[in-house]
Amino acid sequence: MNVRSQWRDLLTRNLGANGRLIIVSNREPFIHERQRDRIVCRQPAGGLTAALSPLLHSCGGVWVAQGSGSADWDVVDDRSSVMVPPGKPAYALRRVWLSENLVRDYYSGLANRALWPLCHNAYQKPRFSAAEWKSYRKVNEIFAEAIAEEAADGPTMVFIQDYHLALVPQLLRNHNPNLVIAHFWHIPWPNADTFFTFPWSQELLDGLLGNNLVGFQLDRHAANFLHCVERAGGTLVDGTHGCVFGETHKTAVRDFPIGIDFEGHARMAASSETRAALESWRLRLGANVRIGIGIDRMDYTKGIPERVRGLDLFFEHHPEWRGKVVFVQVGVPSRDEIPEYRLLAEEVQARITALNERWGTANWQPVCFINENLPPVQMMALHRLADFCLVTPLHDGMNLVAKEFVASRDDVEGVLVLSRFAGAALELNSAVLVNPFSEEDIAEGIRKALALPRQERRIRMAQMRSAVQTGDIHKWAADIFSAAIRATWTAGGTPALAEAPPRCDTQVMEIPCP
Repeated sequence: MNVRSQWRDLLTRNLGANGRLIIVSNREPFIHERQRDRIVCRQPAGGLTAALSPLLHSCGGVWVAQGSGSADWDVVDDRSSVMVPPGKPAYALRRVWLSENLVRDYYSGLANRALWPLCHNAYQKPRFSAAEWKSYRKVNEIFAEAIAEEAADGPTMVFIQDYHLALVPQLLRNHNPNLVIAHFWHIPWPNADTFFTFPWSQELLDGLLGNNLVGFQLDRHAANFLHCVERAGGTLVDGTHGCVFGETHKTAVRDFPIGIDFEGHARMAASSETRAALESWRLRLGANVRIGIGIDRMDYTKGIPERVRGLDLFFEHHPEWRGKVVFVQVGVPSRDEIPEYRLLAEEVQARITALNERWGTANWQPVCFINENLPPVQMMALHRLADFCLVTPLHDGMNLVAKEFVASRDDVEGVLVLSRFAGAALELNSAVLVNPFSEEDIAEGIRKALALPRQERRIRMAQMRSAVQTGDIHKWAADIFSAAIRATWTAGGTPALAEAPPRCDTQVMEIPCP
C-alpha cells in the first residue's frame, strides 16, 4: 500500500465510512473573481494551500476558509459552499465571511503585525493591540461556529492550519469533545522569553491545547512550545515524550516537516505547457546567459534586500560574469495594506534599479524584477530554466519554494543556494548553504553555484530529490493523522473514534495515558 492510500485508509478505519476530513485555514485554496463580464477561478499564491489541496483531492471532505474574492459570494450555495476545483470538483469549499474591519484588525493587525514578527527572528518589532486581539478572538469564534456546523455530530477529523486560528481548537473542544482535532503551526515557534512578551500568551496556549495534536516543522519549534506550556504552569508536561495532559484529553506535540506533492509537481514540470513557457522565458532573457531565480512573497522574512546586496557584491567581485548572468526575482505582492510591507516593496525596487544602473549595459540588465503573482506554469518554467535558485530567508519554518525547485528538476540539473535558517536546510543539506545576513556569503554562494562541476551538481540534486520525494505531502499527512488518532482518547480510557487506535505507549512519570 502506498503512502497516499495509507492515510486515506487510516481515516476510513478510524472515522468510519461516513467520517469526514475538514481542513481549516485563513486563506482559501480557490478564489472567484470578476473579470469584466465573467467570473474566473484561480489559485492564490502560497505554499500552504498548494501543499494541502492534494489531500482533499484524494479523499474529499470540506475546506473552511475566509471568502476573499470579488465574486466569492456569487458562486456559493445557501450554506456558503462551492465545489472545487472548477471543472473537476473533488471537495467542498465552505467560505466564512468577515467584515473589512475584522480582516484589518485580525489579519493585517494581530496575526501579521503581532504573531508573525513575534515568531520570526527577522528584527521586526511586534505590535500588540487589545482591539486587534478582540477581533482575532471574534474571527476565531466565527470559524469555530462554521466548522462545528460542518462537522455536526458525525465522526470528523478537523485539521487546522497556522497562526491565524490558534483559539479555534479549544472553542471546538468545548462544543464537541468527540472531534479529532489536529493543528499544524507552519511558522517557527519562539523561545519562552520572546513568547511571553505577547500579552495574551496564556489564552493562546489554552486555545492550542484544545487540540489532540499540535504539529511543528522542526523539533526545536516543538521543544520551544512545550517549554512555554511548562513555564506557564498549571498543566502536566512531559517534554521527553512530547505530551501535555489536560483534564479531559492529552495534547501530543510533535515535529512533522511539511512536504509537497512531488508527483504532481514533477508532472507539471514535464508538461508541454511548461516547455512552451520555458522557451518563452529563454527568448525573453537571452539564449547565451546563465539564469538565476528567486521566487518569494514580498515579505521582510524572505531576505530579498539582503539577496540583492549579495548579487551586487557578486558582480563587483566577479567582473567575468557581467553580461553572462541574468537573475529573475519574482516578488509576489503580499499584505501591501501593512505599512512595513509597502516600504519593503519600495526598498526592493529601489535596490534593484540601483544595481541595474550600476552594472547594466545597453544590451544586458543583470536583474529582471517581476512584482506580480505569475501563473503556476510560468513559475514552473523558471524552475526548469534556472542554473541556480536563491532561497535565502532570514528565518523560515520550512520554505516550500526550495522543495518545489528540487521537484521540478527531473534533469537532475540546477543548484539550490539555501539559507541555513530555513527549516528546509535540515533535509536539503546537499544545497549550497549560506548565511542570508551576510552579503559576502550570498555572493560566494552564487559564485560556487555557477562553478560547480556538472557531476557534483547532479549528485547534489539527486540527493535532494530523493529527500523531497520520500518526505512528500502524503507522508506528512499520514504521519500527522496517525499521531492525532493515537492521541485521541476520552478521559474514561475509551476511544473517541469509530475504531480504537493502538494503545498509547508514552509513559509519563508512571502516569497512565488518559
